[in-house]
Amino acid sequence: MSAGHIFSRGGAERVRIARGQGTELYDVDGRRYLDAAGGAIVVGVGHGRGDVARAIAEQSAQVAYVHGSMFATAALEEYAEALTAHLPMEDPRLYPVSGGSEALESALKMARAYHLARGEDRHIVIGRDGSYHGNTLGALDVGGRASLRGPYEPWLGAARHTGTPYEYRCAFADTHPDGCGVRHAQALESLILELGPEKVAAFVAEPVAGAALGACVPPADYWPAIAQVCRKHGVLVVADEVMTGFGRTGTWFGSDHWGLRPDIMTAGKGTASGYWPLGLAIASGEVHRTITGAGSFVHGFTYSHHVVGATAGLSVLRVLEQEGLVEASARQGERLADALRSELSGVAGVGDLRGLGLMQAVEFVADEGTKEPFARSAKVAESMVAACRERGVLVYQGTGCADGARGDLILLGPPLCITDDEVDEVAGAVGEAAREVLAGAQS
Repeated sequence: MSAGHIFSRGGAERVRIARGQGTELYDVDGRRYLDAAGGAIVVGVGHGRGDVARAIAEQSAQVAYVHGSMFATAALEEYAEALTAHLPMEDPRLYPVSGGSEALESALKMARAYHLARGEDRHIVIGRDGSYHGNTLGALDVGGRASLRGPYEPWLGAARHTGTPYEYRCAFADTHPDGCGVRHAQALESLILELGPEKVAAFVAEPVAGAALGACVPPADYWPAIAQVCRKHGVLVVADEVMTGFGRTGTWFGSDHWGLRPDIMTAGKGTASGYWPLGLAIASGEVHRTITGAGSFVHGFTYSHHVVGATAGLSVLRVLEQEGLVEASARQGERLADALRSELSGVAGVGDLRGLGLMQAVEFVADEGTKEPFARSAKVAESMVAACRERGVLVYQGTGCADGARGDLILLGPPLCITDDEVDEVAGAVGEAAREVLAGAQS
C-alpha cells in the first residue's frame, strides 16, 4: 500500500497495522504478529490498554493543553509525586518533554546550567564509543555511532568519547574478565585529566547499552568505579534510562542493579509505553536547587510539561505497579534467556547471548572462535528480522556493533505482560530463523 505524501522512514513497503492487544499486533488482513520488540523497545504494559486510552481521552476532554510556563496542572503534579517513589535519586525533579532525544538535550543543558550556577565554565560532555542517545544534535554528538554521526559531522564535535563495557569484545583482553570495570574507570579518569577537569561537565551513559550494542551488561565493578571517578572530579553522572527504565531490565530502572544514584537521568520509551510521546529529564534535588537558585533555567519546548502526557505516564505507572510488571520482567527475562540458550545451543554462527530482564540480545558472527563478524553485505541482522517476521514474531535489528560498520544482532524487548507460552514462541521462532539464516550466510 502506498505511503502517499508521507516522508517515510524507509524505502520498503510497510504492512498496515489495524489493532493490537497485549503482546499481539494484527494487520488489515488479520495476520497476527507477536511483538517481541515492543516496537522499538517501547511498549511495556502491552497494546490495546483501554484503561490507559480512557485516561488520555478523559483528560483531553477536560483540558488538552496549557503552556507549562503559565499554568500548573494536577495531573502533572500527581504523576511527579507518584513516580518519585521509584526513582534512584535524591529529591528528584521532573522536566517532562516529548521523547528521549528531547530528554537528553534537556539533561545536557541542565548539566551546563548547574556548573554555570556554581561559577564554573564546564562545557565538555563525555559519552561512550558506539553509544546511542538520540538523533537531535546534542544527543547525536554525545552518541558514538559513526554511521549516524557521519552526515552531520560538520555540526558536531563538542563531546568526547571513552570506551563502553562490551564484555563479548572486551577492550582489556590481557586481564579480562578481572577488573574490567575499574579499567574503564581509569580510562575515563585519564580522559578527564587530559581535557582538564575544570572543563568537563558530565559523563553520559546507559546503565545497560541498548540499541547500539545490544543489551551489553557492564561488569559488576563498572558503575561503582565510574561514579567514584566522576564524583572525584565534580563531573555529573547522567544516566540515560530511555530504554532501560520502567521495568525493562527487571528493576524499575537499570541504575538499580548497581545502586547507581545519578545526578541527572533521562527516560522515555516505556515511560508512557507508546500511548503518548513522553520523555523525562530528571534532576536530583541538588542539581535543581543549584540551577534555580541562580535564576531561571534557560530552556523550554512548546509541548513540555504536557497535561495529557502526564496523564498517560501516570496511567502506565499504575499498571506497572498494580500488575507487578517490573517483577514479571525479571521473571520472564530469565525464562526468555534460558529458552534462547536452549534453542540456539550448537547453532553455528551464534556468538553471544546477553541481557537483563526483558532486554535480551543475540549477536551473530562468521567465526565463533575469532568472533569475526559477518560481512555487511550478508545482511544477517536484516535477514533475521525477515525470517522471524515470516514466523509471526517481530524482533529489532542492530548492526555495526563489532566495529561501527560490521556486527549483526537482534534485540528482544517484548511487552512486560508476555506469557510463558509467548516467551517460548519467541525463542522457538528465533531458533528456527537462526538455523535458516546462518546456514545460508555461511554457505
